[in-house]
Amino acid sequence: MFILKRQDVEISSIQHPKRDQQVPILNYQGQTFRLISVFKASEEEDARALWRELTDNRGKACVLLEEPDRFSVWGKVRLDQIDHDTGGHGKKEIYIQGSLLLLQAVYFDIEELLGNRQAALFEKEIAEFLQQRQFPETSSLEAVQNLLTNNPLNSGKIPPWPENQLIIFLEELHKLGKTYFGNTNFAHEVTDTLQDMPEAERSLFITWLNESSLSKLWQ
Repeated sequence: MFILKRQDVEISSIQHPKRDQQVPILNYQGQTFRLISVFKASEEEDARALWRELTDNRGKACVLLEEPDRFSVWGKVRLDQIDHDTGGHGKKEIYIQGSLLLLQAVYFDIEELLGNRQAALFEKEIAEFLQQRQFPETSSLEAVQNLLTNNPLNSGKIPPWPENQLIIFLEELHKLGKTYFGNTNFAHEVTDTLQDMPEAERSLFITWLNESSLSKLWQ
């Protein structure tokens, strides 16, 4: 919808009506937009791809904000619509995105520390698990490979996994990670793993983890 520069807009924050957090708000010509995602200056192509996906393919009213040190994507919202949803995403979407980021962190660590052979074995095991448990949109190896490598914050498309399946998934991911690494240290860096998520979304996901049966596994 719009590609704007910092001097074109006014950015402020408001108190979330139901959560103890500030919500970033962008104002432009009387319209209000809410932060969806932030990208580094080197990630301009990713920022533009997300903006185009939301505007062209989903018909969303969005702003791509260009700043010297970063790019950000903002979605149009009415202030009275701000609820538990954050960053333009519903809670379930945020839980799925966070879960996929944890999956990718384990996968990339296995690849880096244990080598390509172990990473390929992990990929095979996680694919078999997802397919046996009939997780939506995981029927092909290519689909699982996309989950392992495509940034869920930027891809514009995430699998529609229900919350109960997410819990089963993260339990299995923890079990596999412990098997590969021989310890559970990988599960104690959740905040660092999720650093690319907008702050409000990261906070929501961590709160969900802590309030679920997963709190003893992922810290």
